[in-house]
Amino acid sequence: MKKHIYLFPLILLAIACSKTPKVDTPDKQISAVNLLLDNWHKAAAESSFDRYFAMLDSSAIFIGTDATEIWDKPTFMAYAKEPFAKNRGWNFKPLSRNIYPSKVANMAYFDEVLKTSLGTCRGSGVVEKMKDKWKLKHYVLSMAIPNDNIEQVLSVTHKNDSIYQSQYK
Repeated sequence: MKKHIYLFPLILLAIACSKTPKVDTPDKQISAVNLLLDNWHKAAAESSFDRYFAMLDSSAIFIGTDATEIWDKPTFMAYAKEPFAKNRGWNFKPLSRNIYPSKVANMAYFDEVLKTSLGTCRGSGVVEKMKDKWKLKHYVLSMAIPNDNIEQVLSVTHKNDSIYQSQYK
């Protein structure tokens, strides 16, 4: 009986360990996420619609620079279909990037500074490894506005901000 008491916790531990997904090392996560993001931006620059959207998870969300741009994957695909078909995808060149691997799952968070046709922008988001493939789950694109220019920008955006915000009163 005593042997069974000692074996039971070991059996439970073995079962728990066998069902825990293997988490990549932080260096491996960082390399994989860098590759995913570089390929994603390259696919957009080449207007490769299928390749670009294959890198987004089916439940992905893309948040653009306009307050109204919160798109699920099908809506974002509909938006991008015409510019990609006309070979007018967007060309985002990463200037810098930080990747923050998760310690508990095959997920990572990132932020990047981008050279774009809009000027300097910032991208940030979440990626997850599912079935041995990294996918974008959430991406936010924002324009980087120097603090010294905030007043000028506010004078331009204030009217539209008021219209948009009035919907939520």
